[in-house]
Amino acid sequence: MPHAPTSAPPPRSLRPAPRALLSALLAVLALCAGALTAAAPAQAAASAWTPKPSPLTTPWTDQVPTDKPLNEYPRPQLTRPDWANLNGIWDFAVTAANAGQPTQWNEQIRVPFVAESALSGIKRQVNAGDKLWYRRTFTVPAGWNGRNVVLNFGASDWRTTVWVNGQQAGAEHSGGYDAFSHDITALLNRGGTNTVVVSVLDPTQSGGQAIGKQRSGPVEPHAGGGIFYTSASGIWQTVWLEPVAPAHITRLDMTPDLGTSTLRTTVRAAGANGRQVRVTVSTGGRTVGTTTGTVGGALSVPVPSPHLWTPEDPFLYDVRAELLDGTTVTDTTGSYTGMRSIALARVDGVQRPVLNGKFVFQTGTLDQGYWPDGIYTAPTDDALKYDLQKHKDLGFNMVRKHIKVEPQRWFYWADKLGLLVWQDMPAMDLRTPDSAARTQWEAEYHEIIDEHRSSPSLVMWVDENEGWGQYDQARIADDVKAYDPSRLVDNMSGVNCCGAVDGGNGDVIDHHNYVGPGVTRPSASRAAVLGEFGGLGLRVQGHEWYPGGGFSYEDQPDAAHLNNRFTGLIDALRLQQMPAGLSASVYTEITDVENEANGLLTYDRQVVKVDENRVRAANQALIAASRGTPPRATLPTGGYKSLRVTTPGFTDRYLRHYDGLANTEPVTAASPALLKADATWKIVPGLSDSACYSFESRNYPGEYLRHREFRVHREAGDGSALFKADATWCAVPGEGGVRLMASNFPGQYLRHYNSEVWLATPGGTHAYDTPDRFTEDTTWAAENPWTP
Repeated sequence: MPHAPTSAPPPRSLRPAPRALLSALLAVLALCAGALTAAAPAQAAASAWTPKPSPLTTPWTDQVPTDKPLNEYPRPQLTRPDWANLNGIWDFAVTAANAGQPTQWNEQIRVPFVAESALSGIKRQVNAGDKLWYRRTFTVPAGWNGRNVVLNFGASDWRTTVWVNGQQAGAEHSGGYDAFSHDITALLNRGGTNTVVVSVLDPTQSGGQAIGKQRSGPVEPHAGGGIFYTSASGIWQTVWLEPVAPAHITRLDMTPDLGTSTLRTTVRAAGANGRQVRVTVSTGGRTVGTTTGTVGGALSVPVPSPHLWTPEDPFLYDVRAELLDGTTVTDTTGSYTGMRSIALARVDGVQRPVLNGKFVFQTGTLDQGYWPDGIYTAPTDDALKYDLQKHKDLGFNMVRKHIKVEPQRWFYWADKLGLLVWQDMPAMDLRTPDSAARTQWEAEYHEIIDEHRSSPSLVMWVDENEGWGQYDQARIADDVKAYDPSRLVDNMSGVNCCGAVDGGNGDVIDHHNYVGPGVTRPSASRAAVLGEFGGLGLRVQGHEWYPGGGFSYEDQPDAAHLNNRFTGLIDALRLQQMPAGLSASVYTEITDVENEANGLLTYDRQVVKVDENRVRAANQALIAASRGTPPRATLPTGGYKSLRVTTPGFTDRYLRHYDGLANTEPVTAASPALLKADATWKIVPGLSDSACYSFESRNYPGEYLRHREFRVHREAGDGSALFKADATWCAVPGEGGVRLMASNFPGQYLRHYNSEVWLATPGGTHAYDTPDRFTEDTTWAAENPWTP
């Protein structure tokens, strides 16, 4: 079966080969989705309902239909042609947490937007003692006769109970990020109107469950909030009906095996123990391989000479799974897969993540997945795709989905557009969780892994973040690796931050550094990744959630400084950190979020703050450098050298010290002996990093070139770690010389400015950070010493 239907065709370069079956399926899906008929009360509610004003309007805010919003097929890796969308206007009420079903339904809500959002039409705070109630009616299409009917929820936060025609459907569901379903066949009135009622209890931070960055509070824009945002209570993903055979497929687990050129597949099914299944892989309507086996058993489908999935070429195969009764096909589902591998390997002596056996630097952003109009729910499928497309436009090849789990269509777009995904498990509250909270959190984590384990874009699970609700880090990492051995595992993102405790295992060691990029080094068993850095801020008037309230980790005065500062950070990764062992980086962040102004885009997605071409070029250069041998700059150690300025018009000047400060001055053969000695330095292995360098004064042995409060001094060492780091400089290639980068402030360089020498920052706000001739001023030629 072809890939899942989309709201708009992908760009031509990403569009799969034409398939006649795709057009037919789209027509059937549209017909069947429209076949659901709402009873009169729901229609009346729809005509009276209106949304609330959004604090910021996205390009899609006014494109959301009242009836059947998000009308795309919601489960792209397990598709069937018949389904019915229950999104739209539902009756709504709020009661106390311990109350029964309400007798009065005085409001309407647009599902699947949370009650706190403007797009829901409710837009008010939900408290821990509130229970949310939803109700609507529907009729079952006559064409579904003879089949079971399943009621599906993409996600509902947090504890959800469902009734159909007054009888409870299945067990109460606990979990805010995983999908769940109920077979409601026995509860239906096949020939008439059916009523579904849903209750949701969401205590947010006062409960013990996974909440991510949600915090209950006012829904109108307000000061404060910091890195936590408006809560998202109740149904927040698509609700839909689907007819199935009594024995039917429920899940496909697919893992590419490049070593054997096969797709390892397990078909899960209900009511079909011992039945046979057939799995077929195809492309462009041409069968590539097919295998028959048993429900729940391991199958290996041949995919000879596989076309590999990569971010540059995200090729997807079509997959069809059939449930058999003898030779009769009784159930068919469509899916897709990408043939790729992800692993850890030693590359040139360094532990690196390798995609399809090759190291490629993973450069991405922190993606919170919040919206000013829908909060947790993107207003449309085009909006859901947009953020991922902007990653591609900006040259990123990876995205870290930060302590939130998106709908399955988000993963579909990541698979189709070609972005590597790091998926965080949403964190609990910051406090240490009790045993019940731990049991729930781990069970929900397993459900999330099962739901997304077949997505080719997903390459790493991130268990915990900065110690939030942390416990049993090592055990959890081992458990996740055993549950999904096909992916990398990060036991703790930000092990250097905020009281986090490193489990010591997993595939990566993950540091957070703001602004950074800081120094993260691999170990003998783990690759080094920079799980968060950046946070450069620029407030854009007219596009702020709370005007004047936005914060960042480093404010930028204008777009020019933001561009220079950002590209300077990416260049530092390419020139110093990646050659020294860093394998991935996550920039904070793709968009502003409420009172965070760190985004490359504004929160309303109306403004791209950075120069797309410059950012894309910087990312592409970083990725390209990782595919080859990174250029390295070296200096001879143990002897004396003089460092000459390479800036045109100033090439007669040399780095010298004067009264304890570093300066530049012309030096010639006729210069005084003191000046020549002051301009001579002994190059020794770096005091804090032997892969870098320190510069000892020729005529003041034991005193070194070090930066302090941006000015560069000649000072005697005091034995402290800080002095050693300040006096260590890493050489990176420069035109006609080397550039000297501070070992403890990667991206900041030794620069001469008006005869003085400073630690300068590309895009910085000081006079000595000016972009004019920045590269030339930070490039030095190591020449024969004036005083041997």
